Amino acid sequence: MPFIRKPLPLAVLLASSAAANSAAAQEPAPVPDTPLMTVIVVGTPDSGSAELGGMTLDPAAQLSMRPATSDTAALLRDIPGLSVYGAGGVSSLPVIRGLADDRLRIKVDGMDLIAACPNHMNPALSYIDPTRVDSIKVYAGITPVSVGGDSIGGAIIVESAKPQFARPGDPLLTKGEAGAFYRSNGDAMGANASATLAGENVSVTYTGSTAQSDNYTAGDDFKTTAATGRLGHTLPLDEVGSTAYKSINHALDFALRSGAHLFDLKLAHQKIPYENFPNQRMDLTDNESSQVNLGYTGKYEWGVLKARVYHERTDHEMDFGDDKRFWYGAASGGAMAVDGLPCSPISSTCAAGMPMFTEGRTTGASVSAELPLSGRDTLRVGTEYQAYRLDDWWPPSGAGMWPGTFWNINNGQRDRYAAFGEWEAKLNPQWTSLVGARHETVRMDTGDVRGYSTAGGPTLAEAAAFNALDHGITDRNWDLTALARYEPAATQTYEFGIAQKTRSPNLYERYSWSSWTMAAVMNNFVGDGNGYVGNIELDPEVARTVSLAADWHDAGKKVWSVRVAPYYTHVRDYVDAVCATAACPDDQFNVLTYANQSARLYGVDLSGHVLAARTAAFGDLSVSGLLSYTRGENRDTGDNLYNIMPLNAKLALTQKTGRWTHTVEGVFVAAKTDVSDVRNEIETAGYGLLNLRSSYEWKRVRLDVGVDNVLDKGYAMPLGGAYLGQGTTMSITGVPWGVAVPGPGRSLYAGVNVKF
Repeated sequence: MPFIRKPLPLAVLLASSAAANSAAAQEPAPVPDTPLMTVIVVGTPDSGSAELGGMTLDPAAQLSMRPATSDTAALLRDIPGLSVYGAGGVSSLPVIRGLADDRLRIKVDGMDLIAACPNHMNPALSYIDPTRVDSIKVYAGITPVSVGGDSIGGAIIVESAKPQFARPGDPLLTKGEAGAFYRSNGDAMGANASATLAGENVSVTYTGSTAQSDNYTAGDDFKTTAATGRLGHTLPLDEVGSTAYKSINHALDFALRSGAHLFDLKLAHQKIPYENFPNQRMDLTDNESSQVNLGYTGKYEWGVLKARVYHERTDHEMDFGDDKRFWYGAASGGAMAVDGLPCSPISSTCAAGMPMFTEGRTTGASVSAELPLSGRDTLRVGTEYQAYRLDDWWPPSGAGMWPGTFWNINNGQRDRYAAFGEWEAKLNPQWTSLVGARHETVRMDTGDVRGYSTAGGPTLAEAAAFNALDHGITDRNWDLTALARYEPAATQTYEFGIAQKTRSPNLYERYSWSSWTMAAVMNNFVGDGNGYVGNIELDPEVARTVSLAADWHDAGKKVWSVRVAPYYTHVRDYVDAVCATAACPDDQFNVLTYANQSARLYGVDLSGHVLAARTAAFGDLSVSGLLSYTRGENRDTGDNLYNIMPLNAKLALTQKTGRWTHTVEGVFVAAKTDVSDVRNEIETAGYGLLNLRSSYEWKRVRLDVGVDNVLDKGYAMPLGGAYLGQGTTMSITGVPWGVAVPGPGRSLYAGVNVKF
C-alpha cells in the first residue's frame, strides 16, 4: 500500500511465510507483525512452507471449508496440534496442544475479547463469521511476547479483510460479493454479502451474513438416549438434541489514509436469537454484541507505530430450549414442559423456565512500535490496557429459585496493564533469534452476592461467608520467550524455543461462590456435566515450555515437505478440579471446586505434503497428511488432564485440473481412554471418517460441493463433552451419565460465491 515507503527489515522478511512473500511481491503491504513461529492462513496455491507451531494453509483450502461449517474455530482443523471442544453450532473452543479457552490469547481485528457467560457460550471466535475471515495466525505453545499475554497455550489472531482503495487517478472503486450455502444434516442454510465503495484515500465496506440450522442427526446405528420425564416432545433417537442455532452478523468498516498514515474504524453488531448446547444444561436464548474498534498505523523514518482502542458490549441470555424445557416441581422431581403448557403463577413448586442474564463490557487500548535498529536488528515495544466488567444474575422463576434475584457475579472487574519489549536479530544468513519479556498486572474484584432468598435456603451461609472476604486481588505476571531458527541449507529449517507464560484465573474461576447443585452446574465452561465452585485463593498459572521443530522441504517449498515438532510444557499452579463434597461417586455428575495443582503436557505434531504427480490428463495430484499426539497429566494426583485429544491423523489426496479441485480425505481418531477421573470424564471409541469435497472456479464464480462423513459413521466426539441435550438437565441425576455427545452423521453440502 502507498503509505509504506521503507523496505521491510531482512529479519522480518525471513520470519514471514512463503505465502506472505508471494503476496508482497505483487503489491506493497503494511509491515506485518511477524515474529517467529507464525502460522498465517493466507498464501498462494501450493505454498507448503511450515513454521514451528503450525503450517501455512492454502487459501483455497480455507475457502472450501466455509460451506461446510458456520463455526470459525472449525477453519483451524487442518493445523497440526489444534482441535476444538464441541459446543454450540457457532461457538466451538479451539485447543492448542491440550490447552484451550482462556488459556489461549484470541484476538479478532486487534480486539482482545472475553466470553461473557458462565458456560462460555460466546467465545471470541463466535463473533466473526467464517465468510468474513481473511487471515488467521496461530502461535502454538511458545508465543512471542509482542503477540499477547495472560495465556499459557498459544494465541490465535483473526483478521477480516484489509481496506481497499482506488488507484491514483482511477474512478471510484466499487466491488461486492454474495454467497449462499446449504447443508443437508440439520437442514442448515445461510447467506453472506459484502460491498465496497472506495476512493483513493477513503474506503467504506459493508459485510453481512446469516446462518441457521435445526438439530443434526448422528451417524448410523448411533442412538441417543431418551431421558425420563418427557412429555409430548420426543425426538427421534438418532437426532442429537440441543444442536440447533441461528446467527446474524453485520459489520461496517471505514478507512482513511493520508500519505504514510492509515486510520480504520470497524463497527460490528451480532445477534444470535438462539443457539442450543448439547453438552450444557442451559441453552443460549439471545445474545447481542456491539463493537466499536478504531485503529491507526503510521510509517515513520524511525519505524512503524500502531495504536488501537476498542469497546465491546455483550448482552447474553440463557434458558431452556425446546429440547430441555421442563416443569421443575418439588413433588415431581422435574417433569418436562412443552411450549403451550402453562406453568403459572410463579411459585416455589413451579417454574416455566429459568432465565439467566449476563452483561459483559470490554474496553481495550494498545500502542506498539517496531523499530528497525539496523539491517540485522529489529526492536518491538508496546503497552496494552484492558478493562473487563461482568454482571451475571438470575431472576426469580420459582421451584426454589425465588423470591429474589440470584447474583452469581456482581460487578466483576478484571483489569490488565501490560508492557513488553522484544528483540529480533538476523545474526547471519543461517541464524535468526527472537527474545522478549512482558510484564502484566492483573487486578480483579467483585461486589457482594446473594442467593434467591435472604431468609434461608442452601445459599444463605455461603453468600454471607463470601461477602465477608476481601475480594480484591492483584497479580503481577512475567512472560519470557527465547526463539531461534537455523537454516543450514535451502532445504532445511530447524527451530528451538523456550518460554515462560503466565495466566491469571478468570472471574468465574475465582468468584463463582455457591456449591448448591443448581447454581454450581451453571458455572461450567468445559461441558462435562459437573458443577463448579470458584476459589478466591487461586494463584496464576505459570507454564514453562520447550518446543522444537525440524522442517525438511524442497528448495522452492512447493513440491514436498516433512515437519516434526515435539514439545513439553510444565504448568505450576495449574487450575484443575477437586471434589467439593465429602465424596464424589464415580458413576454420576458431581460438584467440584477449582484448585491449584501442577501439570505437564507433552507430545508431537507431524505434517507433510508431496506433489505426487503432474500429468496433462489428470492435472496435479498431491498427498498431504498430519498426525498429532498430546498427553496431559496432573503431577500432584497422577490423574489425566481433562479433554485431551487422543492420537489423531488426517490423510488427503487432492487433484487439481483446470478450474476443478477434488479432495478425498480420511480422518482417523484413536479411542480416548486416558480420561480425567475427578471429572468422571467419558471414554470414547476410536473411529474413522471419509470426507469428499470439490470446487470449481469460473471467472468470478466459485462453486463448492462436498459430503462429510460419507459412510454415515456413528461415533462419539472425544472433545464433545457429556450429552445433556434433552431431559431434566438441571438435576445431576436427571440425565443419563456416561453418554458422550454424538458426532454428526452424513451431510451433503453445497456453496456458491459470486464476486462483482
